[in-house]
Amino acid sequence: MHLLIAIVLVAVVVTILMSRQSAARSSESHGSPVAGVSRPRHPLAFISMGKMFLHEPEREPREIQSPHVQTMVDRMERSRQLHGWKQDTAFANSFANRRQQQSADDDLPLRATALRFLAPERVLYFLRDERVGGLFEYALDSGQERRLVHRQNLYFEDLSPSVDGTQLLCAQHASNGSANICLMNADGSGFRELTGGDTVDSAPAWVPDEPGQVLYQTSGLARGPHGHVIARGPASVHLLDTEKGSVTPVLEDPKFDFLQPRVSPDGQLLYLRRPYSVPQYGPSNIVVDTLMFPFRLLRALFHYLNFFSLMYTRKPLTSASGPMVEADLKEIVLKGMRVDAEAALRKGDSVHGVRSLVPKSWQLIRRNRQGQEQLLATHVSGFDMAADGTVYYSNGNGVFQLDADGVARVVLRDKLIAEIVVGPG
Repeated sequence: MHLLIAIVLVAVVVTILMSRQSAARSSESHGSPVAGVSRPRHPLAFISMGKMFLHEPEREPREIQSPHVQTMVDRMERSRQLHGWKQDTAFANSFANRRQQQSADDDLPLRATALRFLAPERVLYFLRDERVGGLFEYALDSGQERRLVHRQNLYFEDLSPSVDGTQLLCAQHASNGSANICLMNADGSGFRELTGGDTVDSAPAWVPDEPGQVLYQTSGLARGPHGHVIARGPASVHLLDTEKGSVTPVLEDPKFDFLQPRVSPDGQLLYLRRPYSVPQYGPSNIVVDTLMFPFRLLRALFHYLNFFSLMYTRKPLTSASGPMVEADLKEIVLKGMRVDAEAALRKGDSVHGVRSLVPKSWQLIRRNRQGQEQLLATHVSGFDMAADGTVYYSNGNGVFQLDADGVARVVLRDKLIAEIVVGPG
């Protein structure tokens, strides 16, 4: 009995200390703006923690508010008001009612997984939760929203409109872990798959002045005896001819991932390159797991007791808000790879004073028609190009404009930037 009490006390102390450290790190990462932040020359849109934002040259960043999401928020609020009388009663503490509340909370918020400009005042975006996904068109000037496609188990990423805005490429993810390149009309009609197989095909991009030519990245999947994905092969870049149905390899190397291919207005190929790594479980992992087992057990015990405290007394064992911040920052997925965001911020690698979520080995490369490569930037988690060839890239916590002389300037700082897109202008 005394041993159990001692374990609980140690778990509480450890959790409180960790939460305070996490909250301190969070406050540091959201401090005052970086000195020397410049305004972008082009409109920028980006996704941060599932929300969409717009940053125009003459305005401060603002959130793109989807009317569809707002309608769901209003409906949820009305439901809470209707059942508010159950608070602090036996009804609110029952397991059945708690499951209903948790299910309702899981419906919101819808998270944005893709965003793209169609015109200076029109954007496309895809919203989804665990069950339903939808493709929407939104007018930035009037705030009007049009639903194009909306159904269960729908999951789009990497939207890529054609130059004339009549067609749309995207990556459609399936429940078995695979993904295919798809083509549809801009209004959501005429949907068809361009690629297939047990692969992850994503990041499609039109080739300028080459009708029907599409670049995309692809990775093979390795599955276990029961069909679950156990590994993903190195990502390579392929060229798809949609008229002939032929596929030609462009960039392949078993030591590297080649990601997000884009062709600049002058015909050069830009892409991300990072070392390919296979998840492995070796002797070092066994040692770490053995040493960390007591601490993980204490943490699990604390959260178990904290759950019962919330269930029966509606009060947590600690009032610190750090664990929620910890959950937000602990692990995210960037370009198909899980990244320990907390560890990356703690390590302190930065680009022009903005801490990076990805290592230096994540590089932005430009390749000309003769095959000569040029390193443009390091610590790159994503990028996009304007119509005049200006390159913008992100390190996960900031956006940088790459000038013609190769000098990068900070134009935006935010938290956990998953995708950036450049608008016309």
